[in-house]
Amino acid sequence: MLYLWVKALHIIFVVSLMASLLVYPRYKIHQLSSQPGEPLYEAMKKASYQLRMIIMNPSLILVWVFGLAMLWMNQDLLSHGWLHVKLVLVLILSGLHGYFVRLGKKIDRGGDGVSAKTLRMLNEVPFLLMIVIVILVAVKPF
Repeated sequence: MLYLWVKALHIIFVVSLMASLLVYPRYKIHQLSSQPGEPLYEAMKKASYQLRMIIMNPSLILVWVFGLAMLWMNQDLLSHGWLHVKLVLVLILSGLHGYFVRLGKKIDRGGDGVSAKTLRMLNEVPFLLMIVIVILVAVKPF
């Protein structure tokens, strides 16, 4: 029964993390469309900071805590190939989180971190990774 609660919490924080990874770059795109000191720039800077600190970072931590707890509680999962691929993709997703945060901080400082066009394209990567991860977990193809 405890395993199911841990699994539920893991899924809740995965949803939260994915939502934040899809919204955060959009905030930064809006921020890039204005100048420092303008109301839109400052609003997006504040909103992205709050998203990062209240939802994005804690969700990433809790996804890993509950995911590793599930592995500890059911170590048989480690013998499945689909899980190995999933873990690699989750590592990539975690790295993308860090990259978004780094870019966001650079944009906040007024640095030319990335173009809005590039950020729009990067914004699709978490969704694509999520599709593959969900298929791996639901279908367990190998």
